[in-house]
Order: sequence, then structure tokens, then C-alpha cells
Amino acid sequence: MRNVLVTGASRGLGLAIASRLAAGGYRVIAIARSESDELRALIAAHPQRLVFRAFDLSNTAELKELVRELRRQAGPLYGLVNNAGLGIGGLLATMRDPDIESLVRLNTLAPIILTKYVVRSMMSAGAGRIVNITSIVAANGFRALSAYSATKASLEGFTRSLAREVGPLGITVNAVAPGFVDTVMTRELGESGREQIARRSALRRMAEPADVAGAVEYLLSEAAHNITGITLTVDAGNTA
Repeated sequence: MRNVLVTGASRGLGLAIASRLAAGGYRVIAIARSESDELRALIAAHPQRLVFRAFDLSNTAELKELVRELRRQAGPLYGLVNNAGLGIGGLLATMRDPDIESLVRLNTLAPIILTKYVVRSMMSAGAGRIVNITSIVAANGFRALSAYSATKASLEGFTRSLAREVGPLGITVNAVAPGFVDTVMTRELGESGREQIARRSALRRMAEPADVAGAVEYLLSEAAHNITGITLTVDAGNTA
């Protein structure tokens, strides 16, 4: 059974990804700061395929030891899904400096350093899959999301260049860019806001967490062994 690390797996997209991969036969190591009720129920349903590890990814100095410990306990790491992130918005001119630093630390620095240590396991095995969860804001301008957009755009550049570095070793690196997904966060937009998003999408609806999870599962699969360095957009045609 192949081990896959999924960060930010306690809720939202991360929880959907962990659920899809566990059902698909992977052994998922779910990383989050704390275990949600939903994740606890999911682990109970898949006790052999899902384990939880509490960890604050903003503590980048401890990432090396985290990966070493996970390898010792679970064995080789086949996949990594960098999903955890902050979604702080605001006009750049008035954003607090600590908020900007938190965005960069969790959305950019943490996944890069975590990947550094996970990819070493993949290099030893001569195979592996890395999937970075970015966002449509990486390539499309949105008001009051400039700092957040910068962190997601940096992950897409990271994806393309790392794909070149580790491709000869049998490792693929790709990104999935969700649009406005039907989650608790977007429900805060209200019914009118959600309807507006659906109207401007080619498919006249919003994407769902299961759609993003399906894209991740595909990129981890053997069917995608010749796909690397791309960003796969899942937004129901919002940016078409």
C-alpha cells in the first residue's frame, strides 16, 4: 500500500482528498494542527488506510524531523499533497505585516521545505508523485487577494521547476488550481454571491471538493505517469 501525505487534511479540500485517496487504496497520512470530528469519523471508517499526525506546518524548523519520523513509522513515502494554507485576504496597503508573513510561511515556505525532505524518500525509491494545491488566483487578478495570490503563484513556479529537477528520477510534480469550490468558506459569500459565481462559470455551477479530490487522485495514479509540470484547473469553467 502506497503512503501519501496530505497536509491540511482535517477539513475542506484536504478532508475530501484524504477521503478519496483512502477509498482508492492509498495509505493516507493526514497532517493538520488538530483532528476534526469529520477526520476522526473518516479514520474510523478506514482504520487501515488513514492515520492522523498533529503538526503545525508553520513550524518549518521541525519539518525535517517530522518527515524522518513518518518514514520510520510508515515506510517509504510515495505521494505528497501540499494542500494546507491560509486564506487571509485584504488590501495590500492596509494588511498587517504579520498576516503577510504568515501567508508566505504557510502557503509558500512550508510546502517547499516539506517537499525538500519528502522528495528525498522518493529519490531513493526512484518514483513518486507531488501535487501542490494552488488556486485560480495565481493566474487571474482578484481584488484584495494580492498577497495570497503571490503565494499561490509562487507554488506554480515551484511546481514547474521542480518537475524539471526530479523528472529524470521518475518523480512527477503537478499542481491543481481550484476555483470557487462549494465549501463552508464560499458559503459565507451568501446565496447571491454563490449564484453570481455560478452564472459566470461555463458550466453554470460551482466545483465541489470531490472534483478537486478526483483531479489529485488522477495525478497520483499510473495513468498520469507522463504528466508533469502542469497546473490542472478545476473551476467549472469560471476562468474559461
